[in-house]
Amino acid sequence: MQHTLLIVPGLGDSTTGHWQDNWLQYFPNTKKVVQDNWNQPQLQDWLKNLDTTIKSIETPIVIVAHSLAVSLVAHWSQQNDTEKIIGALLVAPADVESAEHTPEEIWNFAPIPLSKLNYPSIVISSSNDPYISVERAEFLSQQWGSQFYNVGPKGHLNFASQLGLWEEGQELLQTLIQLITENKN
Repeated sequence: MQHTLLIVPGLGDSTTGHWQDNWLQYFPNTKKVVQDNWNQPQLQDWLKNLDTTIKSIETPIVIVAHSLAVSLVAHWSQQNDTEKIIGALLVAPADVESAEHTPEEIWNFAPIPLSKLNYPSIVISSSNDPYISVERAEFLSQQWGSQFYNVGPKGHLNFASQLGLWEEGQELLQTLIQLITENKN
């Protein structure tokens, strides 16, 4: 299946050493959403850049979102035609509704849309993610109709987690590709 992996980073971008950046270099069919302001995100600006990037891609899209970008994708999916999106890997969602878990600069992404997604998806969370509780991540996955995976105590699954090419994530991406294939039949 010809598709594009669309890397959608969260707050601060996924720069050198982050598994998303490693995947961008590793997989040939990859594109990245670039935001104008990585550190003071505004939902409407980020939605516009995500939408522009999606419209520029001609093949079916598998979204690979991390952290704040998971809420971004949920907002975008609620407001736009998702026909081009064939699946999404939603990694380490940040609970933008929780002052206890997230910084104020991302609260404008609240409330998190709870509508079922129109495409197969997998939510991946860590048991000790400082930006969301496992219970909340599992709740979001249920609302979105996603499969849920708790990968154990690995932090926010970001640069600090030192995941390299994150082979476990690649295996879950293959699980998602299988779901997409089954969904088509």
